[in-house]
Amino acid sequence: MTLFITLIFASGCTEFALLMSGGSAVISQNSYTKMYNAVDLGVVLTTKKGIKTHAYEKGKKYIYDNTIKLFGNNH
Repeated sequence: MTLFITLIFASGCTEFALLMSGGSAVISQNSYTKMYNAVDLGVVLTTKKGIKTHAYEKGKKYIYDNTIKLFGNNH
């Protein structure tokens, strides 16, 4: 599941679209968008949060936890 989601995010980058030829880039991005939206809908229905919200919260927690480890809890 994680690998599938990672591939969806990685293939949605603008660099990927620039590497693809004109017509196939639109078709590829459209199919990836449909797959992402389908997976995102399933995630929202089960967890009440979207994939982007989960990624944001995990990233924020990761940064906070590593900052505390690096600088200590002086506050």
